Order: sequence, then structure tokens, then C-alpha cells
Amino acid sequence: MSTERRRSAGGRRRADGPVDEPRGNGGRRGRGGPAEDERAAAGRRGPREEDGFWADERPRRSAPSRDEGERPRRSRAAQDDVDDRPRRSRRAGGDADEERPRRRAAAAESGGAGGRRRARGDGDPDERPPRRRRPDEEGRGGRRRATAHGARAESGRRRARKDEDEELDERGPVKRFFAKTWKPALITFSVLFILGVVGIGVAYVMAPSPEEMDSQADVELAATLVTFEDGDKATQFGESQRIPVTIDQIPDSVIDGVLAAEQRTFYEDGAINPVGLARGVVFGGTQGGGSTITQQMARNYYDGLTRNEPSRIESYVRKFNEIMIAFKVEQSLSKDQIIEQYLNTIYFGRGLGVQTAAQGYFGKDVSELDYAEGAFIGTVIQQPGNFGPAVPGSEMYDILQERWGYTVEGLVEMNAENPDRGLTQEEADALEFPEPLPQSDNDNYSGYRGYIQEAVRTEMADRYGLSDQQIGRGGYQITTTLNEDWMKYAEEVVEAERQRVLDTTGQEIPAETQFGITTVDPATGEIKAFYGGPDPTQYANQSLVQREQAGSAFKPYVLATALEQGISLRSTYDGDGPKEFAGLAQPVNNDSNVNYGPVDLIQSTKDSINTSYVQLAEQVTPPAVLATALAAGIPQEQLDTAEPGPNIALGTVSVSSLDQAGGFATFANGGVHMPRHMIKEIIGPEGEPLVPKDAELLETGSVAFSAETTADATYAMQQVITPDHNARLDDGRPMAGKTGTSNDAVSAWFVGFVPQLSTAVGLHRSDRQPLVLPGEDSIYGGQMPSRIWKAYMTKVLDGLEHESFPEPVYGGEVQNHVPTPTPDPSPSESEEAEPSDEPVESPPESPDESPSMEAPDCEVEWWRPECMEQESPGPGASNEPPDNGGGNDNGNDDDDDNGFL
Repeated sequence: MSTERRRSAGGRRRADGPVDEPRGNGGRRGRGGPAEDERAAAGRRGPREEDGFWADERPRRSAPSRDEGERPRRSRAAQDDVDDRPRRSRRAGGDADEERPRRRAAAAESGGAGGRRRARGDGDPDERPPRRRRPDEEGRGGRRRATAHGARAESGRRRARKDEDEELDERGPVKRFFAKTWKPALITFSVLFILGVVGIGVAYVMAPSPEEMDSQADVELAATLVTFEDGDKATQFGESQRIPVTIDQIPDSVIDGVLAAEQRTFYEDGAINPVGLARGVVFGGTQGGGSTITQQMARNYYDGLTRNEPSRIESYVRKFNEIMIAFKVEQSLSKDQIIEQYLNTIYFGRGLGVQTAAQGYFGKDVSELDYAEGAFIGTVIQQPGNFGPAVPGSEMYDILQERWGYTVEGLVEMNAENPDRGLTQEEADALEFPEPLPQSDNDNYSGYRGYIQEAVRTEMADRYGLSDQQIGRGGYQITTTLNEDWMKYAEEVVEAERQRVLDTTGQEIPAETQFGITTVDPATGEIKAFYGGPDPTQYANQSLVQREQAGSAFKPYVLATALEQGISLRSTYDGDGPKEFAGLAQPVNNDSNVNYGPVDLIQSTKDSINTSYVQLAEQVTPPAVLATALAAGIPQEQLDTAEPGPNIALGTVSVSSLDQAGGFATFANGGVHMPRHMIKEIIGPEGEPLVPKDAELLETGSVAFSAETTADATYAMQQVITPDHNARLDDGRPMAGKTGTSNDAVSAWFVGFVPQLSTAVGLHRSDRQPLVLPGEDSIYGGQMPSRIWKAYMTKVLDGLEHESFPEPVYGGEVQNHVPTPTPDPSPSESEEAEPSDEPVESPPESPDESPSMEAPDCEVEWWRPECMEQESPGPGASNEPPDNGGGNDNGNDDDDDNGFL
């Protein structure tokens, strides 16, 4: 078959060329690519001009060009048709491969048939031996066969092209990645580095100078005004001015005391503490400080400019600025100048500056302070807002004394490193803790006003994120949720009870006795009133700060947990005692060792039965009870005061009256807990309102338990308030509550609520000894705490309309956890009676019934276990169990834990 015939038949085609000229440049053209002779002329691909700097320096290693010696693989069918054509391997080899590109290039230049031609020699392509047709092709359309042959050839070319494209760089993916990215990364890093250096330089230049920081300390020192909910003034604070002193006026006793507490190697250290700085960045300031004194100066400067807690990003920006200021101060001032400015500008809890602090705590000039007093001044820097108002006997005062001991140890450590600083061990051992003067008792700090002031300071820090430095500068306008009349009522009822005891017994209630009274609005979480104590300069806040074991007043949280787990109020438990429980070293008794037999949860709550409630707590698990209490409003730090055992039902958790008032407010609010708070609004010195951390939660609250649980638990607590209960209100409005008495009468409680308000009253002693109340033979929550609650709430509720609680739903499954008694042995045959013709009554079917007991009237006593299998009382029957005269009804509470705890 001739070449022309093959060409017309659709085989391999040549590109058209001049009619009378050789077809040298008609090489086979790949799909979308240059002719093959053009590729041969091009050789290996060089870098493109547009690649420029970004090109990979090491070119990709690709397969050899076809014109460089590699012949495209032909279909096996085509190879079989040619007998005398030698087969070539796909890989070119030897010297022939090196010479072939040169020969073809020369042929192309001379106008020969280069490029496409696969000649065995240098002859004309038309002289190629004719293709021998296979027998099975005879008589068939040559074009059709040629077309198939061309398709196979094209398929071969595609496979070859694919092989070339898929040839990969011998380097691994990691090396290829870095080969392509190291240049952009280097440029990016260089640009960022330059920008960072420029930014640091600009920040350093713009950082305030030490003179500007010193002048800032005197700016905007103004009083903070605190008002009641109606706008009347409650108290004010922060109006004192600082009195600067020079380094020569500050004795070594004060300087060493401050350094021992804050930075013992101040004179050797640089501007920043890298370890403390890294800890603050990693943990966001939650794992302690570590800031140097120079950094603290910078922080105090920014605290004077910022009026609300910054965001996390803003905190990092501020930290960066503080570092810049610290470096600038370190370069501008000597160590003595830094410590002088530091002591003149920081807040010590009783004014700004060390001179004001010396006068406020000890009534002395700073130059007169000894080493014990100097260590005290250094100690209060850590928590000025808490240590400043601390009074003897309070928990914070104990912490202050412990911290003072740490400072004294620092004096000894400093002396060991440098004999010119600190004290020797013998000198330190001779020091005694200096008793600070009581805080100034003026009109703004006397009576409940002083307690309001300290409570507001605490909430400004906790809810609004304000620092002690910011609070000390003042200038805020604060509106509280407090009702001034109710604050007075709390003071009046306590004084009236003290006077009543004195009049009836001729003895005074011991001064160590603490009276906690707090009222919370369930719908908003607002603290409406509290009783702080007789004197804020002598006693810690007895309602918001002092805490003691809750006793049986903690049982409603166990009940709510059971109801949430689907246990019905009508479920029965064993009310007898003593009973032993796993994990408890001693058996549990009821008060006065009373045995109640089978009781449901309504009677268990009404009579405060210990054995049934501990069994219930064991069933629902103590961790679940603690989770319920937490959701209801008991703080986590208070829940951590007790081990999570079954005795959690007996109130081993220590709580304040605020904790209990807020927790029971959740029952009054349908199971929705609202965050308790005293500050309604804060306006900053520039007139801007500050936003509390819990602003969003104040809008919606959080669901502690369901409305059905609330209804049933409230109904059970309503049964506590019997007609002759000491807390029962004379106006007959619906109310609910729970009494509580801890082990050995260390505390006594009554926590009660109406739909609109929740109030907790708790008695305990500051020395944590058992209560001693003249005229009271035994201490129970149903006695003095209940009487105080009634006297106080009668005044508070005067004029407030009556509201009702939701009806009980008796949700959940009725369960019976009463053990089956062992039946009496059967009489022997010798003791059997002689047969009688008279009919004999059959024994009762229920094994729980004793033959000597009469069957109960289930229409009336429906709560008894014997009646659980029968129908519930009809619509006309009473749903309340009868008053059996136990426990809380007549003031003889059965809620004491009987020495178990």
C-alpha cells in the first residue's frame, strides 16, 4: 500500500506543506501542543521568562522527547503487520540516542524530511516499504481499518503524553513544598519583622513618661456615690486624696516589707519577669501574676484610664503597652525612684499612697512604721479591697494574718541574700502581727451603710471586672437594688429579739451570736435587703460573708433531684432508725430517736426525717444532689466544703443566708434561677454605663429544674408550715419553707418564701461553737430563726398582695423502698387450736400488715404504703396528710441530725 494511499485512508497524517517542496516541518502534532519537530528543536524546557524569581531553581525531570530518540509505542496489531520492522524498546539507549537529535536537526536545516519521519535511513519517506495487509483485511474497507489504526496510534500518543505529564520530581512532597514556599515565607517574615520593629519603636515613643504616670495618679480622684433603689443616698467612698512622700521619708522597714511581699529581688531584676509574663499569656492571667513592681506601675496607669473589664484581645494589647511602659520607666528612672513612685500611686485599701495607708491602718506617719507594720503595708497590696475592711474573727482576717507571715518569711530570705536588706531569723521571730485600727466610723460607714459599701466594692470587682485601683479612684454613680426600709426592718427585728430575750430571761444573747438575714426577689435575682451586723468596723457581714452548715435546710435540693429523676412524692421509704449506710462511719438517727415507719416524701419533708432522706440521697446519688444545688444558686466554692456522701442530705455544706435565699428563690420562680446581684446600674466617671459580666443571663435566667418539680417540691415544703408553726404568717397567705439544725446546734435555719420573695434566716457563732440562746432548752430552726423570719416578713409583706403557688402534679413513678418485714414463725402443731365449727377469719393478704394493726382508712390516709395499690382519694378527699404533731409543728423540730455529722 503506497504512502499516498495510506495518507488518504486516514492513517498518520502529515501537516500540509508547499506543493513542490519537501514536507520537512509536518511533524506529528500532539493535542493542543507544538509539532513534534518543534519540540525536538526546543529540547529540554527552560525556565519561562514570566516565572522570574518565583520559578523553582531545580527544573522538573521529564521524560525524553520523542524526537530525541524515543519512538512512540505503536499498537501491537500494527507491529504484527510489518515483519521486517525491528522492535524498539520504549527507552532509548546508547550513542544512537545521543546522535539522533543532531541528525534530525541537520536534516531540518537542509530542508529534508525531518520532524515526523520515522525513517530507517535518510531516504524519501515515500520509499518506505509497503505495509503488508493481513488476510483478514482483504475485502474490507481500507479506510475503516485505517481509521481504527489511526485511533490506536492516537491512543498510544495519549498514553505517551500522560506518561510525560505524570513523571514526578524525585524529591519528596515535603522538600517540594519547601522548595516552593521558602521564598514567600522569607519575604513575609521579613516584612512582619520590619513592621514589628517599627511598631515597637512607635509604641515605645508613645508610651507615657514617668512624669505623666505620676500626674495621672492625681487625676479624677472623686467620690463614688451609692444609692438605694429609689435614688436616696446609701453611702459614698473614694473621696480621699493621696499624700506623696519622698524616698527619704519612707523607712527601710516599709520598703523591705513591700519588696518581701511583691518582688524580693527588685533591685537585681529587670523591667519585666519573663516567667510571669509567659504564664500570664498562656493562662490568660488565671494562674497568678508574676508582674514586677515596674509592670504594676504601668498596669495601675492603664487602670486609671479604663473603666470596665477589657476583652481578651484588649487585655493582650494592654499587656504589650504595659511592657513598653515598664521598659521606658526602667530606662528613665533609678530603682529608688521607681519604688518611690510605686508606693505613692498604688491603692492600699484605705486610700491611695503609702502615707495615706499608714495613717488609715495605724494612725502614724509612714516614717514611724516598724518592720511588723511595714510587712503589714506590703501584705495588703495583694488584696487591698478585701484586706482593708477585714475585721478580727472574719475569714478574710485569718487570710490576712497568714499572708503577713509569708511576708515576714520573705524578709528573712532577703537578708540571707543581702545582709543589708530584710531581717535575720531571730529578728523575724520577735515580730508580732500588728492589729490595725478599726476603719473610720463616719456617717458613710456606720451601721448598714458600711456593710453596703463593702458589698458594693466586692460586686464591682466580681461582676464588672474593676480593679482595686479603679475602685479606689472613685467617680462612679451606683444604683443598688436595696430597699432602705427593709434594711432597717432587718436591724429592728434582731434588736427586738435581743431585747425580748433580755427581758424574759435577764440574760443577753452572747455577742458571738451571728444573725444572717437576706431577702432576694425570685423573678429578678435582686438582693432587696440584708442584715450585715451591728458594726462593720468590728464584725464581718453576717449575711453575705459568714457561712455555716445548712443542716436539714439542704433537704429540698435532695427532693428536687429525686423529682427530676422521676421519683414521685408518694414514694415510700423507711423512716425508722438508726440505719447504716455505705460510706458512713456512724449510723443515721432521727431527732430524739423517733421511728416513723414507712413514710412518703411529703411526710419526710414535713417532719424532716433523716433516715428516709439519707436513703433518698443515696438513691439519686450525692453528685446529682450537688449539681441540683449548684443550678439552684449555691456557689461551687460552698459545695466544695463537704464530701459528696449520702449525708449530704443532712446539710454538711456550709452556706450563707444569701446562698440559701437565692437557692430557695429558684423554687419560688418556677425552677428558673436568676443570678443574685445588688448593683442595678453603674455609671462611670465619664458618664458611660458599665456592662456586667452576667448581663445576658440576667435577661433569661437559667433553668435549674422543671416547673413540675417545682410545684411538687413547693407543695411538700408547704406542709412544713403547720397552723402552729412559729414562722406562719398571720395574714394566712401561702408560704413554704424548711427548717434546719446542724450537728450539736452549731447553726439553726429557717428559709421560707412566698411567690414574690425568698428570705433566709440563719443563726451561728463567730467562733463556730454551739449556739447558746438564753431561754431555749434546745436549739432548732423552728424556734428563734422562725420567729425572726415571721417578725421581719410581716413588715416586708405589709401591703403586698397575696399570690398562690402552683398545684402539685404528683409527677414521677410511685416507688416503695420499705424493706419487707420478716414474718413471724408459724405456730407448732402442739399449739394449734382444736378444730372448731365456727368460721375462722383468714390472715391479711398483705405481708406488710401486722395482724395486730387495723387496716387504714385509705380514703383519708392515702399516703400509707398499704393504700398505694388502691385508688387515689376522690375529688372531695383532702390531699394533705394529717398533722401528727411531729417536728416543726410546735417548735420542737425533728430536723436535728442527732450528733451524726
